[in-house]
Amino acid sequence: MNVDTRLRLASAIRNFGTGDDVRGIVLTGKGRAFSAGEDLTTPPTSYADLRAAVATFHDITRAILQTKVPVVAAVNGLAVGGASEITLCCDARIGTPATEYFQPENSRGIAISNASSVLLTRLVGNHAMRMVLGSPRVAATEALEIGLLDEIVEPERLLARAVDLVVEWTPENNTTALHLALLRPALDVIESAFAREDIAAQKAWESGVFRAGITKFHDARGDRSREDAPPRAHKNDR
Repeated sequence: MNVDTRLRLASAIRNFGTGDDVRGIVLTGKGRAFSAGEDLTTPPTSYADLRAAVATFHDITRAILQTKVPVVAAVNGLAVGGASEITLCCDARIGTPATEYFQPENSRGIAISNASSVLLTRLVGNHAMRMVLGSPRVAATEALEIGLLDEIVEPERLLARAVDLVVEWTPENNTTALHLALLRPALDVIESAFAREDIAAQKAWESGVFRAGITKFHDARGDRSREDAPPRAHKNDR
């Protein structure tokens, strides 16, 4: 997801999130992956660019948490980095056997964002430390066990189940909007997390680890290309 994609996503969520025209929002990916997250083919070239890029991730979280309708993530495949973090603020996460979560930021010199420093621990507790620092691939069954997913369905049922959940949560004469506001994390907590994550991003940039991590990422991609290695899902399904 590049910056333009993230801006359009936040705008769409706000547009439909008023509840005037729809009962809920379902986010899913196209192809075999949910999303590869940050588009590292065009990384920031200055701290100002980095801060602006991170702000667009934060704003998607802000937009989701301010909707008056349920937002469900239908995680159809691999969810990487910032894309996986976007699902954390959704009201439910439904996966398939192909669903995977992957947080590679620590080894790439990138700081986590989207208020995931609060949202991830809220969902999975101490597993958050292992997920971020160790960067393992978390398969669907483990994601369900630790609370990262709410349920797993067969791929052909994924979108239908997400829509059914929205319908279940928005019965006639409902108080869903009121309960969403009560059950979601308070915005002051989220904004505080954004501020701390912004400081971490600045330190990563100023120390040089961000640029070194991106260089390492591109070098690794180049090595795989020269070896004619098969493409991986999170690099081809944006």
